[in-house]
Amino acid sequence: MDIEEGGLTVSVPEARDGASEGTGGGVFFNPTQELNRDVTVAVLRAYRDREPRAASYLDAMAASGVRGVRAAAEGYDVTCADVDPDAVELAAENLAANGLDGETAHRDVNALLYDEGPFDIVDLDPYGTPIPFADAALANGRNLVCVTATDTAPLCGAHLNSGIRKYGAVPRNTDYHPEMGLRTLISALVRTAARYDKAARPIVSHVSRHYARTYLELESGAQAADGCVDELGYIDHCEDCLWREPTRGLIADPVDACPACGSDRVLTAGPLWLGAVADPEFTRAVRREVTDDMGEAKRARKLLGTVARELDTPTHYDQHRLYKEWGEPAIGMDEFVERLRGAGHEASRAHYRGTAVKSTASIPEMREAVLGGD
Repeated sequence: MDIEEGGLTVSVPEARDGASEGTGGGVFFNPTQELNRDVTVAVLRAYRDREPRAASYLDAMAASGVRGVRAAAEGYDVTCADVDPDAVELAAENLAANGLDGETAHRDVNALLYDEGPFDIVDLDPYGTPIPFADAALANGRNLVCVTATDTAPLCGAHLNSGIRKYGAVPRNTDYHPEMGLRTLISALVRTAARYDKAARPIVSHVSRHYARTYLELESGAQAADGCVDELGYIDHCEDCLWREPTRGLIADPVDACPACGSDRVLTAGPLWLGAVADPEFTRAVRREVTDDMGEAKRARKLLGTVARELDTPTHYDQHRLYKEWGEPAIGMDEFVERLRGAGHEASRAHYRGTAVKSTASIPEMREAVLGGD
């Protein structure tokens, strides 16, 4: 069937929900990933101003090729790769049908990256974990590596052993589990890039529905890589009072008991990425590149605006969980944030969910700011 997306018409197979655009072994189209693709195009537009020399773009798991076709329409030198011959044929047909130049490759993307790389921009959008492709992408990416992960349960600690095996970290299933998943993903990618003496720094990231997505800008050099490694560390989290504390460094030193309430139910997660998950200035530039011909333009602008305003603290709080702990009815989120700011604390909404808030205030300080002496 034919669909329109981003002002282009492409032929796609019948939709399958709950999957990413490419499997590296099947041809299908997922309409729920349109927000992902819209943001990708906006990133590609904004990145042209950030790094004008970036020209080549690899759609590593092309499937129907819609992502590669949209990149080609932005003027990038596109290669659409897939291990499925039907996917490669469909991607080639979609490029031709839109009068766009582009290469297609019926190859395993890891072999392609080592044989024909480097590529300026590498886009990994597999079904499930991107880790099997991370070494090849980060070793053979020159400027930007864009990564989607749809295995959110292992990433956030809900499937703990799977997360440990795949990501070389211990994620924990906390109130801020979407952020836990994103920081677990970035940590694994940063550590992979560091093996090749490269820094991989996130300039835009978001968690939406069933996936995490991050855009990592690369910089070669051992010193730059060391700088990124320095932003890895651990988070101690109390399951009873919700106290949490990030600590930078790759040697874990978990606390025996919560320093706030004395509970011994303290979880330690890591190594996680504790730095900023986005560059606010670049994220605002990406937001300006969202155009009305995008099907998810409204959601994309709202999402990117929230990401750009977020504090870069390593965890967020769930406002409803806080009020449950306090035994009080919750107020509106905007009023909640304003009360924190009015008490002199930094605070912002977070994009992970509608009730997510970030603040430099401790939990007792937040309670005092929003409830006063009650």
